[in-house]
Amino acid sequence: MRLFYYVHTGHRIGLDRFRRAATIIRALGDVDITLLTSDFRIAQEARHFGVKRSVGIDVVRNIPQIAHHGDKIIFDSDELNPVMHQDMVNFFSTFIRVTDDPNATQLEGELLISPYLEGEGICKAVAIDTRYFEKQEKSIEKTFFFGDDDYEEDLLKNVEMFAKLEAELIVGFYFFLDYEDKLASSFTTCHEFEDYDEVLMASKVFVTASPQAVLENLASGGRPVYIQRPDYVRDFLPLFESLNIPIVDGFDQEKLLLEIGGALSHTYHPAPQSTQKISDFLKDTLSL
Repeated sequence: MRLFYYVHTGHRIGLDRFRRAATIIRALGDVDITLLTSDFRIAQEARHFGVKRSVGIDVVRNIPQIAHHGDKIIFDSDELNPVMHQDMVNFFSTFIRVTDDPNATQLEGELLISPYLEGEGICKAVAIDTRYFEKQEKSIEKTFFFGDDDYEEDLLKNVEMFAKLEAELIVGFYFFLDYEDKLASSFTTCHEFEDYDEVLMASKVFVTASPQAVLENLASGGRPVYIQRPDYVRDFLPLFESLNIPIVDGFDQEKLLLEIGGALSHTYHPAPQSTQKISDFLKDTLSL
């Protein structure tokens, strides 16, 4: 009986779920687990995130080609329709779903990890790696991280707006090779993807459309401002509102500049430090 962790990720949806999966896998320590991703490129790079074994499977329907009936899985994706969802719960001896949907419902036989829901078989928690809670000097006044995915080049389309931030830029993982050159003149400095942790933790004000980056910067003592992209689900908004994180809906330049200007005097609530709770829940329910 094997243990898998499936995460939906890719150049059209970014790495937020993958970053969360890597955080949870690292928190489990030496547990024998195989990460399955819907993107082959990040599967090849996963070892750099502390994931020992990963496999790219292209689409969620390919999971049964690798897993066997009765195996166990942690599942982080919104790809399932109701029939596939029930089939997955029946296929695995333990099916644990990670969800950000405030209105998610729990199927009989499945377990949940959620920032909102509570009850039998549910772990109410948020995954943020413990290293982000190690406070350090904030040497960068303002950083902008759009996210890892920008297939439609929305950042470039709105670059004049973001240039007004006079911020440093972290380049996303899935950005095209020539994309960084097109953006460079609009930001004071461009940091490579590999510098993500270092720059995020050193940033006072951190403007981003990545939900996971918001949580990580908040944990590090930064002051994140979240841009709700039109093409992203809005599931994180209730969580961010509860943490008193400034939210800008879409590419609203006036609102963005206003929120950034007030970020240093804004009162943020502490980031939830509950990754160990997730680890304990998983080890208990999976009998690890």
